[in-house]
Amino acid sequence: MTRLSSLVNAAERRLAAIFPGYFEGAKHDHYQDFGYPKTITFPMLHSMYCRNSIARAAVDSTVEKVWETHPQLLESDSSKEETNLESEIRQRFGDLRFWQKIMDADGKSLVGGYSGVILRLADGKRFREPVDTVPGGLDGLVEIIPAWEGQLTVSTWDTDELSETYGQPTMFQFNESSIGNTNTQQPRQFEVHPDRVIVWSKDGTVHNRSFLEPGYNDLMTLEKVIGAGGEGFWKNAKRDPIINVEPDFKVANMAKAMGVPEDELLELMNDQVDDWQKGFDKLLMLQGMKAETLSVTLPSPEHFIAGPLQTFAASIRMPMKILVGTQTGERASTEDAKQWSKTCMSHRENRVIPNIMDVINRLEQFGILPERDWNLDWDSLTDSSEDEKMGLASKMSEINSKMERSGEIVFTHDEIREVTGRDPLSDADKYREEDEPDEEDEAAALGLVPEDIEAAA
Repeated sequence: MTRLSSLVNAAERRLAAIFPGYFEGAKHDHYQDFGYPKTITFPMLHSMYCRNSIARAAVDSTVEKVWETHPQLLESDSSKEETNLESEIRQRFGDLRFWQKIMDADGKSLVGGYSGVILRLADGKRFREPVDTVPGGLDGLVEIIPAWEGQLTVSTWDTDELSETYGQPTMFQFNESSIGNTNTQQPRQFEVHPDRVIVWSKDGTVHNRSFLEPGYNDLMTLEKVIGAGGEGFWKNAKRDPIINVEPDFKVANMAKAMGVPEDELLELMNDQVDDWQKGFDKLLMLQGMKAETLSVTLPSPEHFIAGPLQTFAASIRMPMKILVGTQTGERASTEDAKQWSKTCMSHRENRVIPNIMDVINRLEQFGILPERDWNLDWDSLTDSSEDEKMGLASKMSEINSKMERSGEIVFTHDEIREVTGRDPLSDADKYREEDEPDEEDEAAALGLVPEDIEAAA
């Protein structure tokens, strides 16, 4: 009985191997079946970003929306006029292209699990040395170097369990030539101390996932469908002929007619077919043969693209119409834009601003910036447009007009001005009287000249 059971089990295993999925307990390796990688590395993600248009659009559209405007660093959130220090910071940051470099680091962090912001300081020390105090104030910050995950790697870790920095990097390795084309410049390579590096990521560490990773399989599927469709249409347009030989065909007669030995006939015919394929106006002459083409009916790839495109858009929480740049309905487009603004605002509040403040705090620690309660003044992505604000103000005024008979004021003038982004009017502006016209103004209105006025007097 035991031997029979073993034989049955062996037979079931063989059948399960031949017909996967039809027997209980059969397991699927979908990654192997569909050609998806089990492990995704940074070079794969970077290549996908560089070569896949949908991946590129996902990252760049997110960054461009989040950084639609640049923030302003303020000493206090209560001051409305720019101080001298704020003016100096704005000018120095402009010289360094500070916000553009920070924006670049934000985009790089979406492709990999993290990116790096390397601070080049005028402290007279090498990159691998720790930082104390940097002289020169704002001039102590020389350069902002945004780095890809593949360019900035951890070389050593703090393994001392009693250390305050246990589990954190104690040294980074920067290799500029590891990513991108650096043939036109002298690539930099050096060790850099953690004091000079701000890790730009969701939690400020190097232990994070890529923005593109959840939808990576969908991006591969899109490449397969698009590539197969393009190759299929190309081969259908440039298809090889099928040569049918007539029953009474004789190789010797064909070779004699073409003036070549029989053993060279096949090569000559191949050359003739190649020459025919090089142009649509070529003539193909055959003797005792019939040329036909094998036509393949290709389905439209649009339906096969829609599925992975939708699931990829869902993985990054981006409306598909915004991802691919199509707008089919005003209402749908407006709702998509509002939802996308909220998503990007969340990215800014929970990821970008904390990383910016890490940079500011590091500059404050080094003495490049003085100690202040620093605040970022940044235009909100969810604010109404100017047309929407004026439309709301018009509706508020209409409501006041309808309630005028009852003597009730629903909205004050200040409230209406507030929704349009304007400050309340002062009492002097509300109740200012028109200037009394002088004699010269009255005379000018009557067409008189000063001599006429004197004569009348």
